[in-house]
Amino acid sequence: MTSPVVPPTHDVVLTGKKRWVALVFLAMGVAMIILDATVVNVAIPTMVTDLELTTNDAEWINAAYSLTFASLLIFFGRLADRFGRKLLFIVGVIAFVAASALVAASDSSMTLITARSLQGVGGAMILPASLSVINAVFVGKSRSVAFAVWGGTIGGVAALGPLVGGYLTTYASWHWAFLINVPIGIIVIIGVIAVVPETRELHARKGFDIPGTLLITFGLVGIVFAVIEGQRYGWLAPTSDFAVGSWIWPLEFVSIVLVAGVLGVFALVLMVIVEKRRIASEKVVILDLRLFRIKSFGAGNGVALVVSLGEFGLLFAIPLFLQATRGYDALQTGFILLALALGSFAASGAGAPLSQRLGPVRVLQIGMVLEVIGIVGLGIIISETITGWGMTPWLFIYGMGVGFATAQLTGVILSEVPVAESGSASAVQSTSRQVGAAIGTALIGTTLLIGLGSTAGHLEDLGIPTAQAEQISDAVANSAGQVLSELATEPNGDELVAGASDGFVTAIKSVSIVAGFFVFLGLLLSFLLPRNAGRIESEGYVPSRE
Repeated sequence: MTSPVVPPTHDVVLTGKKRWVALVFLAMGVAMIILDATVVNVAIPTMVTDLELTTNDAEWINAAYSLTFASLLIFFGRLADRFGRKLLFIVGVIAFVAASALVAASDSSMTLITARSLQGVGGAMILPASLSVINAVFVGKSRSVAFAVWGGTIGGVAALGPLVGGYLTTYASWHWAFLINVPIGIIVIIGVIAVVPETRELHARKGFDIPGTLLITFGLVGIVFAVIEGQRYGWLAPTSDFAVGSWIWPLEFVSIVLVAGVLGVFALVLMVIVEKRRIASEKVVILDLRLFRIKSFGAGNGVALVVSLGEFGLLFAIPLFLQATRGYDALQTGFILLALALGSFAASGAGAPLSQRLGPVRVLQIGMVLEVIGIVGLGIIISETITGWGMTPWLFIYGMGVGFATAQLTGVILSEVPVAESGSASAVQSTSRQVGAAIGTALIGTTLLIGLGSTAGHLEDLGIPTAQAEQISDAVANSAGQVLSELATEPNGDELVAGASDGFVTAIKSVSIVAGFFVFLGLLLSFLLPRNAGRIESEGYVPSRE
């Protein structure tokens, strides 16, 4: 009996070695947005000083990017499937490059944060489009290799970003840490136009899920705003005025933070209800909840979300500590964090053969174990006298963990997803990471602020009057510790710097506990993954959603 002919759900027009050339340019585009996300970590201390930013401003520089990124990934994944993944990738690169130039030209916190949000829009086009192109033009074992290259690019570039940012910030200015995206973007656009095929979902349904898009966006904005601004405006009752222009939050019995957080959670719950009803009515949805019936996809996204809470937040805090308390400049900080890059590269080289032997899930778990060891080790050895050399072994171990975990996780999550739904599925897994990054930065930033608040106690232990100690503690917390260099010029500068440094050490230890907890929680969740996830395709297994 002849099997019925199934119409193709996508148009693959590129075969052979040209696929690998296409992969190079796709990886370069991804490298650009990941580089930018990590370059800023080393540049932030200089930006805080140059633009007189507060700690909350510094958090928003990262969170605005991740939040916009996360909110629009699924929407743009849907657009890519319908109108063409190559087209959306190119538009995304153009938008990202233009926004990078706006960041470099910014001279205030408001314009800077706005431009970072626009970068997030461009990044949200690039990432799902690149993944779904790979999922469409690679099949069988070559797809696993392509995913490993894609994931390894993220891990490696994320590790190298601080070194690049440190070099540019030290020898040029922090502006060039963003302008570097312009030449990279031009090369990517030319390469993608030349060799990357256009792929789209040939049978995609028309229409858009506007309610779902708005609800997920408002939900994420509300939650991240609450986590970041709780320390400033009060978690329950107002502790200071929240104002937008001439409008001031009018309620005295409840903080805008609590209202925003509750509304954010409510919006996400309502989004799930709306999506279920749209699925039942066979309407287009922004989030196909049926994908979560695939065990590797559902559990894998949970792992990606939770692990990102710890990974991205830690990289926000460490450069602030190194430059504030140890006196390192941006380039020296980048060299210290190079240990993380070396660990990631070492893991990338060993990851493929180890994955073939043990399976992707086991390699993923090994990576998260190494991450926990590295984070806990840093938390234990960190002190006001720690040197960069003293931190490098633990950063190397942490980097190996990131390399193992990142390179495997994407392939595991998407291993059982039909190509027809690759755009949406790719966007969901990327959203999980970026939601984790946004909330993780917010949580780590809040933890850092609370820890820096302990500075007053350390100063009082050194004999500093309470009033002065509290004043200095507020200055240290508000400046993310970057005021320490100014304290050294005061009459009793040595005591002030010593007390403030002790407070920063306490804060970083708290940060390591929070980050380590989330990565460990992700490790526990990984045991929900099917052991053979990522190997299924080569074994000819047909996944089930049930």
